[in-house]
Amino acid sequence: MLIWASIPSPPTNTIDIGPLTVHFYGIMIGIGVLVAAIVTTRRYEKFGGDSSILDRVILWTVIAGFVGARLAYVSTHTARYQGRWYAVLFIWEGGLALYGGLTAGAIAAVYMLRKLDGDFPMFTDAIAVGLPLAQAIGRFGNYFNQELFGTPSTLPWAVEIDVENRPSEYLEYETFHPTFLYEALWNVFVTVPIILWLERRGKLAKGASFPIYMIVYGTIRFLTELVRTDTTFRFLGLSRNAYVSIAAIVGGIVLLVITQRRGVPRGGRPPAPEREDVAADSD
Repeated sequence: MLIWASIPSPPTNTIDIGPLTVHFYGIMIGIGVLVAAIVTTRRYEKFGGDSSILDRVILWTVIAGFVGARLAYVSTHTARYQGRWYAVLFIWEGGLALYGGLTAGAIAAVYMLRKLDGDFPMFTDAIAVGLPLAQAIGRFGNYFNQELFGTPSTLPWAVEIDVENRPSEYLEYETFHPTFLYEALWNVFVTVPIILWLERRGKLAKGASFPIYMIVYGTIRFLTELVRTDTTFRFLGLSRNAYVSIAAIVGGIVLLVITQRRGVPRGGRPPAPEREDVAADSD
């Protein structure tokens, strides 16, 4: 197989700081969470929300998100942990299912915002930009772990994968589709710009930004699932996450229609229906 150019594999996925071994995967995830927290807080405040409550909201949303993402991944990759169940706790090895994290994080956010008298639709609008940025950064952690790549490829941007990290059916191939990179670039150059552009046009009702994220991100996730090699289950050629992506796209469209029809302005209440004053008949 002739390869003209490729993205080299990282020489290591860790860095030693004194007696500590730090994983680049954890560093990228941490940076992503920090960026999402800063962006979400600023946007929530910009939309008129009380940002003083967001420290607690984001903290519990992140914790629940990580737990949900890990449990969702482990539940579909049980064979990986047979004989070493303690490795379920080794998040630095990789293995976070995004959709599981989104579900658990959303539940935690709803609970905390209600408890602290926050605004959930406004929060989803705020996080609709911070979340894809965090995903883009976190995906580079997958690069250091040599995971979440696609089928073999000879394209100039194909990523080199060490033989010990290749699927058994592709041991003879050296380079693969960098699906983690496709997703990262899509989020930075497609998902976020589309949301910001629509917001600047002033056409989005309160709560509409997140459905747009669901639609746009669901699209790239569905496409990358078609070539990813780490799936453990397929039905009619599609993986679990491909079906979840379809559900995210359809759900996002439905939610977008509902929020736009309600027409609640950001930071406001639904416009009062027009009324016609009817004068009382006089004798």
